[in-house]
Amino acid sequence: MAKPASSPSTPRPIRSRRHAAAVLPGLNTSLLALTALAAPLAAYAQQPAARGEEPEVIDVTGTPDRYNVGTSANSKFVRPLLDTPQTVQVISKAMLLEQGSNSLMDALRNTPGITMQLGENGNTSAGDTFQMRGFATASSTFVDGVRDLGAVSRDVFNLEQVEVAKGPAGADVGRGSASGYVNLISKQPMRDAGTYLSGGYGTAENKRLTLDTGVNVGEASAARFNLLLADSEVAERDVVGNQNYSFAPSIAFGLDTATRYTLMTQHVRQDNTPDGGISALGRADYTVLPYYTTGTVITENDATRALAAAINGAPAVDRNNYYGFFEDSEEVKADMVTFKFEHDLAGNTVIRNIMRGGKTNTERTLNAANSPAVNANTTNPANAAYLNPSDPASWTFAASRQRIDQADELVTNQTSFNSSFDSGRINHSVTGGLELIYERRESLTFGTAAATIDGVTYPAVVNPPVSFYDPDPGIVRGEPYPTGAFTDGDTTTAALYMFDSVELNPQWLLSGGVRYEKYETTTESASVVNNVLTPSALEDEDELFSWKVGAVYKPVINGSVYVSFATSQTPPGSANFALSGTANAQDNGALDPQETENAELGTKWSLANDQLSLTAAVFHTENSKQASFDDLGNPLQIGRTVVEGVELAAVGQITHFWQVSAGITKLDAEVEDQQNATGVETTGVRWTPDYAATLWTSYTHNDVTVGGGARYFGEQERNITAAAVPTTGVSEIPSYSVLDMMVAYRISDRTNLRLNLYNLADEEYVETLNNGGNRVRLGSPRTVWLTGEFRF
Repeated sequence: MAKPASSPSTPRPIRSRRHAAAVLPGLNTSLLALTALAAPLAAYAQQPAARGEEPEVIDVTGTPDRYNVGTSANSKFVRPLLDTPQTVQVISKAMLLEQGSNSLMDALRNTPGITMQLGENGNTSAGDTFQMRGFATASSTFVDGVRDLGAVSRDVFNLEQVEVAKGPAGADVGRGSASGYVNLISKQPMRDAGTYLSGGYGTAENKRLTLDTGVNVGEASAARFNLLLADSEVAERDVVGNQNYSFAPSIAFGLDTATRYTLMTQHVRQDNTPDGGISALGRADYTVLPYYTTGTVITENDATRALAAAINGAPAVDRNNYYGFFEDSEEVKADMVTFKFEHDLAGNTVIRNIMRGGKTNTERTLNAANSPAVNANTTNPANAAYLNPSDPASWTFAASRQRIDQADELVTNQTSFNSSFDSGRINHSVTGGLELIYERRESLTFGTAAATIDGVTYPAVVNPPVSFYDPDPGIVRGEPYPTGAFTDGDTTTAALYMFDSVELNPQWLLSGGVRYEKYETTTESASVVNNVLTPSALEDEDELFSWKVGAVYKPVINGSVYVSFATSQTPPGSANFALSGTANAQDNGALDPQETENAELGTKWSLANDQLSLTAAVFHTENSKQASFDDLGNPLQIGRTVVEGVELAAVGQITHFWQVSAGITKLDAEVEDQQNATGVETTGVRWTPDYAATLWTSYTHNDVTVGGGARYFGEQERNITAAAVPTTGVSEIPSYSVLDMMVAYRISDRTNLRLNLYNLADEEYVETLNNGGNRVRLGSPRTVWLTGEFRF
């Protein structure tokens, strides 16, 4: 990808010298084996790509038409990705445009090993929620290297590319990041940027307009403005809808000079009707029917046996069902201001300072779906909750009315440098810096039951029962009231880091990095205890030390084999700054931080004149010091999660006309010494499929580009305990695959039309399932999206 004029100076890459590979004494056996497997690539790697007529680039987007990006925009990666001993995937804007990807979740579908979540029991997830290699990663989302807070569904309208760094990353970004992090690279002001307009229309009246325009200011400055207007419903979902109005103005001074100043802001306004999913009742995997179960029930009488049989054999609810109220809403306001200073010193050195302030407010009110259960109320005809086994159409449930009001704040300052220099015959690429970070989250608590709290009486919120099969969103529901309870937590962090990549000779590179950080987390809260608002305050402070080391062996200039080791630590309250006073709760400040260690062995090859990248890696990740109980019920930090896997990827051009992005991962995730106080043992990791694969490819002939892709996810388990009986609801997400297609036509050098077809086979599949197993969100049905792109 072409480097924006405002980007920092890039440290000098490895000198390009071709030598025969040398076998050094003591080379690890596994390293030799992997090198041998990759050896056939070495011969191909030095062959020129097949020549032919160059296709004309459809230059209506202002970006290169390449999938393969050989360098990271992250200043902490001091070498090209080929020579970086870690799995790093860069999802280019070119590929996102071809796929018609609009959200971060759409973009991350190009990365095997990432799965999406729906949320806790009865509630819906807040913003982007996902796991990577078996660990929660949503709180490890960064924008231009700065942690991004907030319960917001992120759009790609202001992104240049999405970078996914896998493996524990404590040395890179600090606390958490047990399996890696996602770094979003923003669009930067640049000279002669032009104007790009994109408009799209699709199924369910989806409408989207984006504008990316730039203007030169004087001799060495430029301004840029990005705008998003989106208004849509959701295919085959009643009532659900999304509106997004966002804009991102920026200006840079001193472009193409030694000293540069950049001011960037981004403002997001979302007004949505939230989707709590549909009831899991009647869900089936189409091979063994049903796989929804009532779980543990009392079956010693005819009534319980009859109702259990009726529930387990009930038909599925309509995917269009909306279990909320027309007035349900979700409003998101997110604002971010960034100031960046960069200065080039003599000797391939650049220093920079980044200051950022951001705030996100999320307010949401909704009713979530539920599923039926067998108990004394549902089998008693005299009870309002009675479920008649012979009349499923009459079944209702007591809806859970929920309200969320959450504010996230961030203030950070990063001072860093990058430098490249020689020490004798050894070349160094070095980066280091100081980070000062303040993060805060405040959440209010709401109630629905009649109560008198501190002498104030609150009536019960009216919340009529909801039909499973024929819910009516027009039935008025009450608004949950603020109880006065709240959780207000913040973390202050000061961190120092340093990385050095050393080129010993043309075949060998060694790299290492360390990060030291001191943090303090404070949580102030108030809860309702015996109808009295009771305040509390908790604190935790500690020092964290994380590191990573790696060695790279290059049998040829465009191939590498590497081994790396890395660590990270996750202290209590790491994700939301909410410390707990409950003994043995993972967020209890008295506990030690969790520790994660990772070992990775891999190989990377740059083929076809650096247009095609092939990578392979095997890894072992172990997270320890998890809160657990011993066999006597005593609380101890003895729990461990172990994830082992293999990941293969190919990204770039196979020929001048044919591009591909493909990846496959095999994961084996296990939990050891993890059980609750009653002795129920946890054996697996939720939402972690054994196999996952993704493919996207396109071919250009004259003015026409045809592309398509496929995604496959293996079975994802929810029920991960060694309980003797199954739990209520759905215990797993069955495996599924989805096919997509794209056709684009270049009308002129400045105009392009593209048609995207999603889920060609119109497969009905469960995309996400909540932790309680009682509600699901189905994947998108067959949909169509038409886009026009224009350059001025």
